[in-house]
Amino acid sequence: MTTSISGPITGPVSGPVTGPVLEVKDLSVTFRTEDGPLSAVDRVNLQVADGEVLAIVGESGCGKSVTAMSLASLLPRTATVDGSVRLDGVELIGADKRTLRSIRGREVAYIFQEPMTSLNPVFTVGYQICEVLQVHVGLSRRAARSRAVELLKLVGIPSAERRIDDYPHQLSGGMRQRVMIAMAVACDPKVLIADEPTTALDVTIQAGILDVLRALRERLGTSIVLITHDLGVVADLADRVAVMYAGRVVETAEVHELFARPQHPYTAGLLAASPSAGRHAGTHRLNEIPGLVPVLSEQPDACTFADRCPRALDTCTTKQPTLDAGSHQVACWNPVRERVEV
Repeated sequence: MTTSISGPITGPVSGPVTGPVLEVKDLSVTFRTEDGPLSAVDRVNLQVADGEVLAIVGESGCGKSVTAMSLASLLPRTATVDGSVRLDGVELIGADKRTLRSIRGREVAYIFQEPMTSLNPVFTVGYQICEVLQVHVGLSRRAARSRAVELLKLVGIPSAERRIDDYPHQLSGGMRQRVMIAMAVACDPKVLIADEPTTALDVTIQAGILDVLRALRERLGTSIVLITHDLGVVADLADRVAVMYAGRVVETAEVHELFARPQHPYTAGLLAASPSAGRHAGTHRLNEIPGLVPVLSEQPDACTFADRCPRALDTCTTKQPTLDAGSHQVACWNPVRERVEV
């Protein structure tokens, strides 16, 4: 399934990278709970260049979505956020509400996991897209409706002139996700954060959604932060990958380099646990990583993956590894050097 991006909507074309559009330094997030503090993110460092797709991967509970939500201060009041998040040099951590309101949706936009719970069921999809355009761009009601129709066509929704008056429950899951994308790109944001955009969609619809995201990046020059646990989606869309475990980034690399030569045992385990061609469900059991992601009240001065790692050394339980320098970074005392069978 291939989605063609065409129409009168125009935007910047990705050019030479002059610096990161989004820069995250030492980002930490702690939640206050009835059982005490909960450390969700620990000193995360990320950079996203102009027109780049950065994928953040890991198991459920690794801190991917919390990291994404903290970028535009969308976490609840029980969260304490430290560190720095800069969008084109503008600091977002600690910014006042007026600044954040002007940035959310305009400069940084989100595609959330479940469109049925993210779209308001009592308003038409057209009303919800028009609201974004009227608030952030200042369009009149008529101009906003005309632009909303163009946006629905942009993301591949047929009969957009009619569909604009539909309610979310009248659309399929794939169509609702496309509406979410149309809302997200309505103001030509600099950074689009897609949190599990293909979750619970069949493979044909998934391919269509990925085609839309790819075409939007190429057409509008939008940088994308892709949150997912689907390594197939990562291989299809991403330029670079950051692997998270227990709130920490444990490995980053260019996507082809990471798939060909994973160095952290956790990354190697994720790749080995993925289904691949030639393996039959009835005769080949998938590899698995034993144990679960730990729930931490505070981050230890050690490797949080050590209890599940077959390569753990004594050092792993007494000293925290840090990301090394270079284009392929890994935080591990005993990294994988041999080829991993995927």
